Amino acid sequence: MSFQSGFVSIIGKPNVGKSTLLNALLGEKLSIISQKAQTTRHRIKGILNNPNYQIVFSDTPGIINPKYKLQGSMMKFVNESLVDSDLVIFMCDFDERNEEQELFERLKMIKLPMVCLLNKIDGVNQEQLMAKINFWNDMKLFKEIIPVSALNKFNIDVLLKSILTYLPEGAPYYDQDQLTDKSERFVASEIIREKIMVRYKEEIPYSVQVEIESFKEEKDIIHIHALLYVMRDSQKQILIGRGGIALKNVGIAARRDMEHFFKKKIFLKTFVKVKEDWRDDTKTLREFGYEGE
Repeated sequence: MSFQSGFVSIIGKPNVGKSTLLNALLGEKLSIISQKAQTTRHRIKGILNNPNYQIVFSDTPGIINPKYKLQGSMMKFVNESLVDSDLVIFMCDFDERNEEQELFERLKMIKLPMVCLLNKIDGVNQEQLMAKINFWNDMKLFKEIIPVSALNKFNIDVLLKSILTYLPEGAPYYDQDQLTDKSERFVASEIIREKIMVRYKEEIPYSVQVEIESFKEEKDIIHIHALLYVMRDSQKQILIGRGGIALKNVGIAARRDMEHFFKKKIFLKTFVKVKEDWRDDTKTLREFGYEGE
């Protein structure tokens, strides 16, 4: 049997379940998840390896109209993921209203094969489901429409079979024991950022950037020093919390997930710094790994 390999881009509006889908496909928690929109800021490649194929998935930020330079960079990551893809998965939430002309116009510009994933169908009756499927069919944009529950892994096997019909034959692009193109430092920073997304309200999660200052791996332990950047002193105080307890709890939760992911003991130290208006500063965005315009 010939070997297949290719790139699949997962796109959609914020909070439709793109990261949950990637984790379900990989069988490993790679992309961070929270109930808040715009959790994903980068294009994160997750690599699914099999004796017969290698699929390189791109989890991308939710499609939005940018309000500041960081969000502009996030949209550039979405566009870049479409350049080298063999297939595009457009993911939408069953409960979400999708009747947006601007979104349709964006999708029409994509000249690659597209599959529509109708997510979060748990508890939906057949009549409601068919009405939504017919709505998207009428767009005449997709090769097929697949109802799924990424959270409960319903129809993930059906999706996988569908993906393979679009992938070309060819050698793998990455080592066959590789899970992602991202570094261990990046994974560690994202785990910390997830705990902040989950534990803080309002502007704090969107104002924090996590940078790993040092990542020193020994035989049985990894020593990690992380810098958490915020935009104002008031945000720094909220992030740390009274007596440092809020930040301490972030560290405990992050360390637990890191130990599961890296399969080693973790020693984690976190420091908070203020870098005013970093989300709109081109030089700082480049330093943080975003290509600010």
